[in-house]
Amino acid sequence: MNKYLFIIIGLLLALNMNSQTNSSEPEVLLKTSEGDILVKLYNDTPAHRDNFLKLVKEGYYDGMLFHRVINDFMVQTGDPNSKNPDNTIPLGAGDPSYTLPAEIIYPAHFHKYGALAAARTGDQVNPERRSSGSQFYIVTGKSYSPTQLKSFEQRANNDAKQQYFGNLVRERMNDIRQLQAAGDTAALESLQQELIAKTEANVPDMTMPAEVIKAYTTVGGTPHLDGAYTVFGEVIKGMDIVDRIQKAATDGNDRPVQDIRIISAAIVKE
Repeated sequence: MNKYLFIIIGLLLALNMNSQTNSSEPEVLLKTSEGDILVKLYNDTPAHRDNFLKLVKEGYYDGMLFHRVINDFMVQTGDPNSKNPDNTIPLGAGDPSYTLPAEIIYPAHFHKYGALAAARTGDQVNPERRSSGSQFYIVTGKSYSPTQLKSFEQRANNDAKQQYFGNLVRERMNDIRQLQAAGDTAALESLQQELIAKTEANVPDMTMPAEVIKAYTTVGGTPHLDGAYTVFGEVIKGMDIVDRIQKAATDGNDRPVQDIRIISAAIVKE
């Protein structure tokens, strides 16, 4: 691993530690039908922070359901269609008609127990990993062994390379199509090797920091989501309420059988 990358990771972790006690971080109180959840928003994910505060001020989240709940994984809300839902209509596709640019800052922010993160559509239709304009989830997850985390680490490194390689392919798609049309397999193979070499040179393997490993082996989380979704805050009070929500009985679409709702959301510190 590049020695400069270690320096960067160390600085990011230091910033994250400082952010835990940064009194200037905004806080939002989610009053739910199960109890109160207090979250704070990170200042180094400003697009997500500002958008979340804007929607809270507008009363956008008031009355929304937790429409997707999976025990030992996460609880999700933010679909505007869930305010007055028809029980026969699947939820999860609603949004304010815009998306947000990804602000993925790993390992400074990762999917630990209590993390607040933005939902999004999949890579196939969303290669830039832009976030939903309103839907978010709170991580519950579970704890993992060091061996399991090593597997996640390798998967994350492979995913990062595939993501970078895919972007290079999209940039060169016109060239690829021309070579395919000409039947020039030698040139196609040469281009492929060029893009692979560029990927390997620009996407070094990451090693999971000790602080992240400690979190995932103790309090737990969802490490397989790291590097793919934007984490923009965390719960600072009320994880007992989140745990209660995650254990709710659900239907085949992971929707709670009995509605669990955000009664209101309010900024308590801006």
